[in-house]
Amino acid sequence: MRGTRAVIHLDNLEHNIKEIRKKTGNKVLICLPVKADAYGHGAVPVAKRALECGVDFLAVATVGEGAELRDAGIKAPVLLFSIPADEELESLVRNNLTPFVSDESFILKLEKAASSFFSGKTSGGKNFLPVHLKIETGMGRTGCRPEDAVKLAALIGECPSLELNGAATHFAVSDSSAPEDILFTKKQIEVFSRTVGNLRSAGFDPGIVHASSSGGIIFHDEAWFSMVRPGILAYGYPPSRDAEGKLDLKPVMELQSEIVFVKDCPKGTSISYGRTWISQEDCKIATVCAGYADGIRRDLSPGLSVEAAGKSCPVRGRICMDQFMVELPAGMNTPVPGTPVVIFGPPPCLFSAADLAEIAGTIPYEITCGISSRVPRVYAG
Repeated sequence: MRGTRAVIHLDNLEHNIKEIRKKTGNKVLICLPVKADAYGHGAVPVAKRALECGVDFLAVATVGEGAELRDAGIKAPVLLFSIPADEELESLVRNNLTPFVSDESFILKLEKAASSFFSGKTSGGKNFLPVHLKIETGMGRTGCRPEDAVKLAALIGECPSLELNGAATHFAVSDSSAPEDILFTKKQIEVFSRTVGNLRSAGFDPGIVHASSSGGIIFHDEAWFSMVRPGILAYGYPPSRDAEGKLDLKPVMELQSEIVFVKDCPKGTSISYGRTWISQEDCKIATVCAGYADGIRRDLSPGLSVEAAGKSCPVRGRICMDQFMVELPAGMNTPVPGTPVVIFGPPPCLFSAADLAEIAGTIPYEITCGISSRVPRVYAG
């Protein structure tokens, strides 16, 4: 196996899910997003372990992601967050995915696809597709206007092959403790709660009511409703600096590589493309067999350090597509090729995905999602 690999600590995933359950209680359902290959961790193994831990729903962004779960034998309910293409609707229905719906046109297209599918079935069983009504309250992405919710619920009720199974919204700044952001989120909660109430007053059962992702779980317990959708929390990171320390979390991914070459570099030696780093004194430089094609972003140099033999080794020069170079600290025993390198991971690793995100000016989500498919995932725990 290639020296670069992502070790996925499934015991840490289980720990994080238990911490979420401890906070939200046993009456609130948990929907785990496994979109983007479970934030880079591997959708099928993560989904299977999460379901063993008592997760109630899964969620994906594309029909193809949902089909992958079904092909792996996963029977649990799967929410489809994003809007599919028309040509994907047959696969959506066949794989029994539960889409968000927000407009009349899409509802009618779904009814046509579902009706065609169920009319061709010769065996008994369920003959409708569950859908969740997505309500726009301030995210500005997808969702119906609150004043249109009752009308759309009525339309769903007129579609014999569809069933209203849930109502949802999405928060824009629920991970922030800034007073203005708390106020904005509370306004979203108020609009959503009122809209769900209007559905009930009009005689419609909204089904599973859900709004909170990781930020809402931490800061807005009044918005847990029937179900929560923890994303980054389950993978071991808080959704923001404001949320640090609010739950006992353990990062699930550990990115490893190894040293493949070590050389002595006299003072004045330049390293990597562009000659952006030149040694100011004699030193030892090691080459590591990972690069930006693996997800070690080029904008992590300068700034990134990695762990080798328990020592922090700063990256020198620009990160290349398949390799990067580090300076070995003075006094460190010269490592041999094959010496393990840890780029990030859970304690006792020196660095986490959050540390890399801070250097790159991004969020841990982007770091773990960015670990490319050519990096093998190895499952532990």
